Amino acid sequence: MILPRIGISIGDPAGIGPEVSLRALFGNETLPPAQYVLFGPRPFLENEAKDCGVAANFGRWSANRSCVEPGVYLRDLPAPEGPVKKGVSGSSCGRASFAWFEEAAVAARKREIEAVVTAPISKLSWNLAGISWRGHTEYLESFYPDAVMSFWSDRLTVALLSHHLPLREALARVTPQALARLFRVLHECAAGRTPGANTEILVAGLNPHAGENGLLGTEEREIIVPAIEEARRAGIPVRGPFPPDVVFRNAIGRPERIVAALYHDQGLIPFKLTAFETGVNVTLGLPFVRTSPDHGTAFDIAGKTPADPGSMIEALRLAVVLTTA
Repeated sequence: MILPRIGISIGDPAGIGPEVSLRALFGNETLPPAQYVLFGPRPFLENEAKDCGVAANFGRWSANRSCVEPGVYLRDLPAPEGPVKKGVSGSSCGRASFAWFEEAAVAARKREIEAVVTAPISKLSWNLAGISWRGHTEYLESFYPDAVMSFWSDRLTVALLSHHLPLREALARVTPQALARLFRVLHECAAGRTPGANTEILVAGLNPHAGENGLLGTEEREIIVPAIEEARRAGIPVRGPFPPDVVFRNAIGRPERIVAALYHDQGLIPFKLTAFETGVNVTLGLPFVRTSPDHGTAFDIAGKTPADPGSMIEALRLAVVLTTA
C-alpha cells in the first residue's frame, strides 16, 4: 500500500501552530499510518519541542518516494529573521509562516504530497510582511477560483459563500452567480464527507426569518430563491432558504446534510459552539486535500499555557481519510 503524504505547514511561529503540530504528531493520540511532512526549520522545531516537553524525532524528507515508511519527516526551511517573541504579531513571523505554507502548497501542486494541513497563521503578521492575501484560502483561490471554505465535524458541516471579508463586502457577494458556483462545488465535492451519499445542501437565509416574504428584506425572494430553483433544475439537491436561526438545527447529527451559510460569522458561530475542539476547516474545490484546525493562533496563551491539539489531530486524521477515500 502506498502511504498518503500529508504536508503540514506549522503556522505562525509566535502562535500555537508549531506546538499543536508537535503535540498532535508526537503525543498520545494514534494517527492513521501516513508520511507526515513538517514544513519548517529544524532548529526552531527542536527548540519548540523541548519547550513543550515533546519527544520529537524527524526523518529527512525526500519527494521522490524514497521515503516509504510511515512516520514524521521534515522539509527543513529557513527560520524567521531574528528572535521569535511568542504572542506578538510581526513581519518576520509573517514572512516565515507564508514561506512555509507556500512551500507546502507548491509541493501539493507538484503532487509531491497529497494533502496540506495548515496550522494557524496571523493575518496581521502577513499584512505587516506585505503579503497581499488575507489567509490560506485567499492564496489558494488565486490558483483555484472554485475554492470553498467549509467546516466539518461529526455533528455539523457548514460551507461559506464568502469568508474573510468585512460584513458590507460579504453582503454584496450574495449574487446569483456566486450562489450557483457554491452549490455546484458543494455538489461535486462534499459527497466525500459521506462516500456514496448524495449530500443535501440546506441554504441559510440572509435576513431574519429568511426575509418573511419580503417584509424583512427582499434578497431571498429576488436572489436566493431563484438561484436555488436554478440549481434544482440542474439536479443539485438544495433546499431553502431557511431562517438562519433554525437551519443549523436541521443539520446537526445529519452527516448527509451541509449548511450553506452566506457569510463568515453566520456559519462559524453555530459551528464553533458545536465543535470548537474537534472541528476542521476543509477547502473544497482543489486538486489536493487541504485541512486545518478551526481555531487561530491563540496569541493570548502561546508560550504560556499548553495548547489543546484536538482540532489539529482531527485535521490530520481527516486529511488522511480524504486522500484515501
